[in-house]
Amino acid sequence: MVTAKAKIHTFENGTAIIPLSIPELDEVRKFATQVHARGIAWQDEFFGWQAEYNPRGSSVPIDSLMSFTPADFCIGESGFWFFSLMWEHGDNEEPVEFVDVRNIVESLTV
Repeated sequence: MVTAKAKIHTFENGTAIIPLSIPELDEVRKFATQVHARGIAWQDEFFGWQAEYNPRGSSVPIDSLMSFTPADFCIGESGFWFFSLMWEHGDNEEPVEFVDVRNIVESLTV
């Protein structure tokens, strides 16, 4: 777990710095891989953050060249801290990762 400080925008063009606890990405990857192996939709809290998993779907995404909707796992809140995995190349391939840390201004490993 990492303790970090995030800059958030407040009303009236102000900002505030708040402390956050962020899980180690290796722990999140391990958990997401276990959930993906089950292949069942899941939504709950993980390490204090909202998280969800959606299995691969057979429908074609709108305005996409993909022939299926890839499985995905995401955790966090955009604008604070967010991490996602998407199995764009197929369920048995490595997922594509995205992490949003643009508002993290300082972090300390605990």
